[in-house]
Amino acid sequence: RAMELPPSHFSAARAAAVAVGYLRYLRGGPGRGLELRALRRARRQDMDDVGHKYYLELELEDVLDKGRTAHCTAEVLYHLGSKSTAPDVQVTVQGELRSTEEADEEFYNRIRSLEKELVAENIPDSHGSVPPELEPIHLLAWAASGYVIWQNSTENTKFHLAQVKHVKQVKRSDEDLQFDYVLLLHEMVSQEVMPWEVTVLWHPRRGARVSRDRRQPGHA
Repeated sequence: RAMELPPSHFSAARAAAVAVGYLRYLRGGPGRGLELRALRRARRQDMDDVGHKYYLELELEDVLDKGRTAHCTAEVLYHLGSKSTAPDVQVTVQGELRSTEEADEEFYNRIRSLEKELVAENIPDSHGSVPPELEPIHLLAWAASGYVIWQNSTENTKFHLAQVKHVKQVKRSDEDLQFDYVLLLHEMVSQEVMPWEVTVLWHPRRGARVSRDRRQPGHA
């Protein structure tokens, strides 16, 4: 039997962060940034010898299209006793997300036509602002951080992408764009800030794929 949780409950909010991270990785990219607008409903089920499962109803919005919201249901299962196993996440989005086809092609062609590989740091800057031409790079980092958040979350953590410390584009012989990021992830429970190296491959038709990620030793 599943127990209702108030949407403001910390464990519900943590599970929601995992679900949104997963969805961001799955459906986010340089032309779409999904964030949680509201957690509508949360239930928790304790499954004997398996773990804790959360059933969530979420309302999401696209940061590039503030007026439009998408409803989404999610299940997040944290495995008992395992720190190394990522939670199982299933997400269903009701309705259509805004198409990013045009923006994706534009970004892809712009990066492909650069004379020199793109390099940038500190996005957003200390004033919290992101230059418009770096917004897609920031949103792609958001999608990539979604993967890291999903893979590394437990019932006792809540990660949030604080900043892109550094990003550098790497030229490839295939069709993919490659970006090597150093992301600063803020873990809200311990208040720790963790630098994370993440390599992202992206193509308009294939979306974002994290090909490697590793936590940097030490603190930022």
